[in-house]
Order: sequence, then C-alpha cells, then structure tokens
Amino acid sequence: MGPHIIAIAIGLLLDRIIGDPPNWPHPVRWIGSLISKLTALLNKGSARKAKGFLLVIIVVGITFFVTVGILIGAYSIHMWVGIAVESIFIASGLAQKSLKEAAMDVYKPLIAKDLPTARQKLSWIVGRDTEKLDEKEITRGVVETVSENISDGITSPLFYAFLFAGAPGLWVYKAINTLDSMVGYKNEKYNDFGYAAAKLDDIANYIPSRLTGYLIMLWGKKESTLPFKDRLKGWWLDAKKHPSPNSGYLEAATAYQLGIQLGGINTYKGVVSNRALMGIGEVTLTPQHILSTLSHLNTAVFLFWLWMMVIGGILFVIT
Repeated sequence: MGPHIIAIAIGLLLDRIIGDPPNWPHPVRWIGSLISKLTALLNKGSARKAKGFLLVIIVVGITFFVTVGILIGAYSIHMWVGIAVESIFIASGLAQKSLKEAAMDVYKPLIAKDLPTARQKLSWIVGRDTEKLDEKEITRGVVETVSENISDGITSPLFYAFLFAGAPGLWVYKAINTLDSMVGYKNEKYNDFGYAAAKLDDIANYIPSRLTGYLIMLWGKKESTLPFKDRLKGWWLDAKKHPSPNSGYLEAATAYQLGIQLGGINTYKGVVSNRALMGIGEVTLTPQHILSTLSHLNTAVFLFWLWMMVIGGILFVIT
C-alpha cells in the first residue's frame, strides 16, 4: 500500500497544479468510446436490463485489468517508475483544477455583468437551459454544480483509490461514473439498459458523498448565523429531498454553511423541473458565493485526503 499512498499524494498535487491539459490523451475518452460502441451493439431488442448489466461488467472489467496490467509492467521496472506512472493515472482521474477553472470561467463574466457570456460558459458545465437565467440563477447553477462534483469528481475517486490499491480502484470508479453519465438516464432509450449503471453509481457514491458533505459542515467556510446543530439537522433533512440519493448531501451542506438557498425551478430542453429547496436563504445568492463554494472544495478535498492518508498509513503499519 505504501507506493500507492505516495502515488495518490503526488497525483492529487499534479491535478491541482496541472489539471487536465486539453490535448493530452485521456482514459475517460477511451472508456466513453468503448461504452458508445457497446451501447450501439447491445441497446436494442429484448432483455435490455440484462444487457445493461453485461455492459457494466465488460466496461468495468476491461478498465480494471488494463489499469492493473499497465501498473504491473511499470512497477516491474522499478518502484519509482511505477509510482510515476500511477501518479499520472491518479491525476488524470481527478478534477480539482478543471472544476475550479470551469467555475471561474462563469464567475469572471458574471462579475463583469456580461450575462450572455456567463450563460454560455455555464451551459458547458450544466444540463439545464441557461439562455434566460439572471445573475442569481447563473450563480446557483455554478454553486450547485461545483458542490455536487466535489464528491463525483474528486473525493469519490480518492476514496476508491485508497480503498482498492491506488489507480485501479480509482479507475473502476471512473468507469462506473462514466457509464452513469452516458447511459444512466430515465428515458425511453436508457431506462432499462442504463438501470445497472445508474444503480451502481448511486451505490459507489453513497459513502463518499456523505463523508464529504459532513466535512464541509464541520470545517467548510461558514457564513450562516445558524448554530451548528441547526445547520446539521437541516443538512440531513434537506439532502434527502434531492432527486439524486447522493448529490443532495453536497448541495445542502453548501447551502447551510453559506446561509443561502439552493434548488428551485430548472428547465431541461424546455421541460420544467421543480427541484426541492435546500437551506433557509438567510442571504441572497451573489457571485461571491461561487468563491465560497470553491473554498469548500479546497477544504473538503484536503481533509478527505488527510483522513484517508492517516487511515491508510495506519493500515500499512499494522499489516
């Protein structure tokens, strides 16, 4: 476990500094291509739910064995070659810098009162319609997206990297998450075929999302005047109102720590979706809350990593 802990630390640092250079080859693109080809082959005819399970098994299995094979080859050359290769695998599976940059790409035109540009930039990171959103709703879109993706894009991959020997665990999670993002929809085309992917993603994010939300509640930037016990109670209750079984624990934590209210009316390709409200709205959303949410990201990721490092270190020593 020792080399894997080192690789995780280096990978986290690389992702924070370098991020995801756009012209670099990325494993997610390869996984996505595999999913697309298999979906075209399998998502037709009868027994689509069973075929969806087969899709998950094939994609997760190939991802795991390819990652393990590459790392076995790298570590067989030298331990530090293995650590270097694994660090790159870890970094490419995290989203610290890319998530921050995406948020700031909206924040900058927003504070400059350039709403058309802010709406356009927001449309690149959310699924909702953005053409008519005002400053408050643009801000809400960024805050909700950053909050949710602290877990999906960073702490959940880290959790499985620590739990299952580094990069293989991380990339099994990324395969599951990519499957969900591509086929895990409740519509006529994917309702049965994407069932396994959606359920597995819900299960995979169950623990990390709650741990991350709790870290935000404990140590995240606090702008609310509510006592901790009231914020904690509201967080736990409001999180369950979200249509996702996991995302609410991140969004509600942000809402209660910052004294804002999230949720409300979204539209998706013209179809209205009325999301449950989270938080009591002590103050009105402003663009500065984007920066506060990014502060939550920094705090939660560091503490999550530190927590996992301590636990991993203890297990390494006693085993």
